[in-house]
Amino acid sequence: MSNEIVTPTAAENPPAAPTLSPEDVVEQLRTLRSHIGEITPLTTAQRKVLRSSAKASNDVLQASINVINAAGLVEQAVGQPAAEVRDLLEEANRWTAVEDELRALLNGVAGANLIRRQRVAFVSGRAYVVGAALARDPAHAVLVPHVQEIRRLKRLSHRKKAQTPGPAPAGTETSAQPKP
Repeated sequence: MSNEIVTPTAAENPPAAPTLSPEDVVEQLRTLRSHIGEITPLTTAQRKVLRSSAKASNDVLQASINVINAAGLVEQAVGQPAAEVRDLLEEANRWTAVEDELRALLNGVAGANLIRRQRVAFVSGRAYVVGAALARDPAHAVLVPHVQEIRRLKRLSHRKKAQTPGPAPAGTETSAQPKP
């Protein structure tokens, strides 16, 4: 048995990849988006309609494609050969992997950002408590206006928002003139 210490070499321990700034990530995402052929933003209503009409399983879709392939008359009625429809289905299935990866990436970024905001909230809360305690001492009077501003902002954030008047209900008068 030997008592020598083994240190990993550079080949065994490659340097970490550089971390991108948020601005760099946005730039790379925009570049990536420009290289993807079809990107179609949909409204929530449009997405709901399309999801409800595209609920068929892969087995049902394959069997339907087989119907196109079985009779030339069906292919004419549909307007596309079975091979093209099969390619379209395969492409849609391959893009679901991209969807899953992007969703996982978004979830990870959102989680990390939530943790960052929580850390900032914790530190700022601690700063307020320490600042408020020190502001009671005349030697730290410079902190008084800062603590007062934080208190004012906190009160404003806890206040209920004033309700904006909406359109008058049907059948009500909106005129300022009194009734005769």
